[in-house]
Amino acid sequence: MTTSSAPANSDNPLDFEQALAELEQQVHRLEGGELSLEDALKAFESGVRLTRQCQQALDQAEQKVQLLLERADGGVDNQAFTPREDA
Repeated sequence: MTTSSAPANSDNPLDFEQALAELEQQVHRLEGGELSLEDALKAFESGVRLTRQCQQALDQAEQKVQLLLERADGGVDNQAFTPREDA
């Protein structure tokens, strides 16, 4: 199996979708069971890094949503999300 052409590292962070796709690739490689112990450890380490990056992106998105929903009086409009029919 081949590795991704864009490894996740602090010098070249991936956007959320890229990081999630790379994480899925790492999981498939690990589940395949054909990696050496060293390669499996490297894939696992990369997966942990990608998981943290994805979680950070989700946390930042949640904070942005909370800011957008915050009212002028300091309260928060807690509205249930209703997807649009045309989406």
